[in-house]
Amino acid sequence: MPFEKCEFKIRLNKTKIEMQKRGIELLISTNPANINYLSGYDGYSFYVVQGLVVLLDEPEPIWIGRNMDVPGALFSTWLSGENIRGYEDDYFQSDTKHPMHFFADILKERGITNQRIGLEWGQDSFNVTSYNELQKKMPDCKFTDASFLINQVRMIKSETEINYMKIAGNITVNAMKVAIDAIGEGMRESDVAADIYQTLIRGTGEYAGDYPAIIPLLSSGEKVSAPHLSWTNRRYKRDDIVSIELSGCLHRYHTPLARTIYIGAPSQEYMDIVNVVQEGLNNMLEFIKPGITCAEVAEEWNKVLSQSSVTKESRVGYPIGIGYPPDWGEQTVSIRAGDTSILQKNMTFHVLPGLFQAEIGFVVSESIRITENGCELLTNLSNDLIVK
Repeated sequence: MPFEKCEFKIRLNKTKIEMQKRGIELLISTNPANINYLSGYDGYSFYVVQGLVVLLDEPEPIWIGRNMDVPGALFSTWLSGENIRGYEDDYFQSDTKHPMHFFADILKERGITNQRIGLEWGQDSFNVTSYNELQKKMPDCKFTDASFLINQVRMIKSETEINYMKIAGNITVNAMKVAIDAIGEGMRESDVAADIYQTLIRGTGEYAGDYPAIIPLLSSGEKVSAPHLSWTNRRYKRDDIVSIELSGCLHRYHTPLARTIYIGAPSQEYMDIVNVVQEGLNNMLEFIKPGITCAEVAEEWNKVLSQSSVTKESRVGYPIGIGYPPDWGEQTVSIRAGDTSILQKNMTFHVLPGLFQAEIGFVVSESIRITENGCELLTNLSNDLIVK
């Protein structure tokens, strides 16, 4: 496995400490990133109901999923066989049975009848039907929101995790260089995307890459203001601004990066905007250190913007780590005004002060690790505007 069993046990213990602080006796996690974090499970099965049950007095969590995914759990987790439980296929997409009925049966086997259970209500992987079906089968239990409990535990990385993110960063840089070389007047967006994917999956000589949680984002022309559209049959033209955001992935750890290409000769007005964004990014990177808040970092960005005509409403950074579709962000804090979350050593962030605006769009970012006295970049690639 990518990690020693002792690291999983440390993660589990930290999770239990947070559960106790919140008065949660049992936690059901359905978020695939959280399941991976605590158990190691890594399968493309998150389109069905699956989850990890954490009990305070049990040394291992219980993995529950579809029967055909049990072998995958046996291969990829540190759990003993009795703590890997699969439900039959007639629970799947049925009008009469639901996987949460199977969860309830497993809990009742363990004597769980009236405990306080934490659920990830705010996660995409847990829906209203799942909650209703679980509540129906366990009417005497008290349910509470534990949506981002494990996500918060995940924020501070171990040295092994950071090493994987650095390797993922190497894959990111390789893919970004391929994109930069491929993009040019007359080239088709879809062909560039294909080259990027080939590089992401190939990885490095020693490590195979994995599928990223988010597709390579390639906005260009008038669509540079729409950062989350996928590629098309469109061919790049002269004076196109092309924003690229992508990430390498290793053992589900992501290290995203964004860069911008200008096809042709950019005007001085546009270069003035580029300089503002780069200055704002550099100010944030120089300012970041443990003990300050996300809002204070955002203020460094806003100081630069306040002296220019440039405006930006969206956040300028978020934490990163394990990711499954649809997101490589950890869904906890944001670098923006009002977020008083305190930065700590070995947190990892994607600092992204992008301007997604027609005709003046410029996107640049860095993935960083917070160190004892500042931060270090997890990739090594110039963040200048690329002119072709």
